[in-house]
Amino acid sequence: MVTDDEFLTVTQLTTYLKRKFDFDPYLQRVYLTGELSNFRLRPNSHQYFSLKDEHAKINAIMFKSAFQKVKFTPEEGMKVQVVGRLGLYEASGSYQIYVERMEPLGVGALYQAYEQLKKKLAAEGLFDVNKRLLSNYPQRIAVVTSRSGAVIRDIVTTSHRRDPKVQLVLFPAVVQGDAAAQSLVDRLHQIYQLGGFDTIIIGRGGGSIEDLWPFNEEKVARAIVESPVPIISSVGHETDTTIADLVADVRAATPTAAAELATPQLSELLLSIQQQRFRLIHSFQRSLRLWRQRLTQQQQSFLFQHPERLYQGYAQQLDLLQQRFVRAQVDYLRTRQQQLQQVQQRLLRQTPVNRVTNLTLQVDNLQQRLLRSFKTGLQQKRQDIQHQVAALDQLSPLKTLARGYTYATDNEAQPLTKRADFEVNQEFQLHLQDGKLLAKVVEKND
Repeated sequence: MVTDDEFLTVTQLTTYLKRKFDFDPYLQRVYLTGELSNFRLRPNSHQYFSLKDEHAKINAIMFKSAFQKVKFTPEEGMKVQVVGRLGLYEASGSYQIYVERMEPLGVGALYQAYEQLKKKLAAEGLFDVNKRLLSNYPQRIAVVTSRSGAVIRDIVTTSHRRDPKVQLVLFPAVVQGDAAAQSLVDRLHQIYQLGGFDTIIIGRGGGSIEDLWPFNEEKVARAIVESPVPIISSVGHETDTTIADLVADVRAATPTAAAELATPQLSELLLSIQQQRFRLIHSFQRSLRLWRQRLTQQQQSFLFQHPERLYQGYAQQLDLLQQRFVRAQVDYLRTRQQQLQQVQQRLLRQTPVNRVTNLTLQVDNLQQRLLRSFKTGLQQKRQDIQHQVAALDQLSPLKTLARGYTYATDNEAQPLTKRADFEVNQEFQLHLQDGKLLAKVVEKND
């Protein structure tokens, strides 16, 4: 019979298994190969995903500090090799692998990261930006490289040999290791802030892809693109090609080649200037001889010997033009005077004085006719009114009353004309010629 003390809690069992996972030496360093599943990139955070093959799957976690060291961008479905330790997550009771390193299967991690960054920057057009031309005669050149090593010595030696006047300013940077990329970016930004440089050379000597990797970092590439002056990249050997080489304005195979591209050959420049000087003097002397010959020819010409002949013809032409001008002026005035006389005569013939007199007489006649017509019409209207008043008077009821007739009305002034309109003892008014009488019906007879 099993007692209650022999039963374990879930926590006790999980704790026991976790200690097994934590102290088992075979689980502290596990090398796995699998396909990434449920991977969603979480920027600046821990990464949670799964590793699977044809028959099994295991949960995985990669902490932020470890994931920042990954040189490529993991993608869903990518086959990878990971190194980590196995552990048990007590809350869910599931086991998982804590990934410490990750590399793509079959291709080196650095090469994979290089190709991914190259593809990304190409899609953004950083490789297609118009390349700036190098200064033909630079005064100051900034050099970003290691303080020691053959690179700076080769650049200094070649630059001073070609152009002793050029000023080289070294901005020492770390060119290898984890801190190299940030060091390169800091030196470039320092140069941009200081200003006053015609060209920038950035580079280092040869090495493995791990040694050259800082020049493949994205932040270094973007810092190079931000440069206000042309940049020459000289990283590794001639066969090495970094992201910095692709985004720079000019790529040099070696540091010596970079110095040759950045500085002119002063001796050749002086020789070219001397040749140009001789050609200029020769050309000027030849032009001077030609102009002297033309001057001599002009001085010996007929017109130069007798300059008065040059304007005699013009003086005669001026006299003729003056005479023509005087004649034209006289003719113009005569014509204008004739036109003025003709206009004055027409104005006299068409003077409005006579017309105004005639129109005044016509107005007087019309006023008299209008007055006579108005008087005649007024007299006629008066006669018509008198006739109409007489006819109206004949129709007036007052005339009828004057002949002895009367008419009766009730108290409301309504006329009473028939026997039926009267009642016995009814009072009514009797209208006479000179007034009214109040009467009363005493009796009605048929």
